[in-house]
Amino acid sequence: MRQAALKEGARTSHAVVVTGLTTGGLLVVVMLSALIVTNRIPALEAAALERNAISYGLFFAVMLIPICRFLSQPLRLFGAAIIGWTIFAAGYDLAGFAFKNLFDVLRRTPLEALLEGTVVYGICAVAVWVVSMVLHARRHPVGTAGHRAVRQSISNHR
Repeated sequence: MRQAALKEGARTSHAVVVTGLTTGGLLVVVMLSALIVTNRIPALEAAALERNAISYGLFFAVMLIPICRFLSQPLRLFGAAIIGWTIFAAGYDLAGFAFKNLFDVLRRTPLEALLEGTVVYGICAVAVWVVSMVLHARRHPVGTAGHRAVRQSISNHR
């Protein structure tokens, strides 16, 4: 029985790590693609609005991967998201070496990007947790048995 529980825990932690690594890798690919297209292909400057909208949309869609994957498991959602976002922040830091003034133009240091992503994913994890608690409370209403137990414990202490 204990071995089965350990195997289940290993499978779920493996899913968290794989999801985090996949998300981080894809975030870095989207970021580098956007930077290369923006800085190395001047012919697309006329369509800058569309180019940026596509980049933002892809980035947002990739950010949703851990949220969609672990929608009912807030701790795993946060774990996978932080793994992915840490990889993204490291890639962003390394991109600063290849693209001069990147942090000045975007007005974000890698640490600020890491903290912002942590806050966003933290809020998402808390929101998932709160919604699951509300749904659980709606499915399992609190009965009056708890009130009787409180009254009995008060009368026993007198």
